[in-house]
Amino acid sequence: RVQLVESGGGSVQAGGALRLSCAVSGYSTSSNCMAWFRQAPGKEREGVAAIDTDGTTSYAESVKGRFTISKDNAKNTLYLQMNSLKPEDTAKYYCAAAWGGVRSGLRLYPPDYGYWGQGTQVTVSS
Repeated sequence: RVQLVESGGGSVQAGGALRLSCAVSGYSTSSNCMAWFRQAPGKEREGVAAIDTDGTTSYAESVKGRFTISKDNAKNTLYLQMNSLKPEDTAKYYCAAAWGGVRSGLRLYPPDYGYWGQGTQVTVSS
């Protein structure tokens, strides 16, 4: 059974930083593309960052230069370092793992991701 468990969310002031972790079991982080998504109340789920099997990363324009996605295949864990946080980053953040290969232009879109965590809340106050 595949399980993805996020942690590291919390409340911070604008300009602060958080590091999210996603512990994965039943699935190898080295096997397919993995990503972070987020969803704010009343908004659609959006892709934040993705990392493919060869280490290629993709970022939403809104987080480029501030967020960094990484993974430790030995620990089977995915990370998201979030710096210079803004109030508009407030959302529930989800870790996701792909069913299989993901085309490069689609790494930040939900349909190719079949495994999801329960999410961790990030709240940024101004």
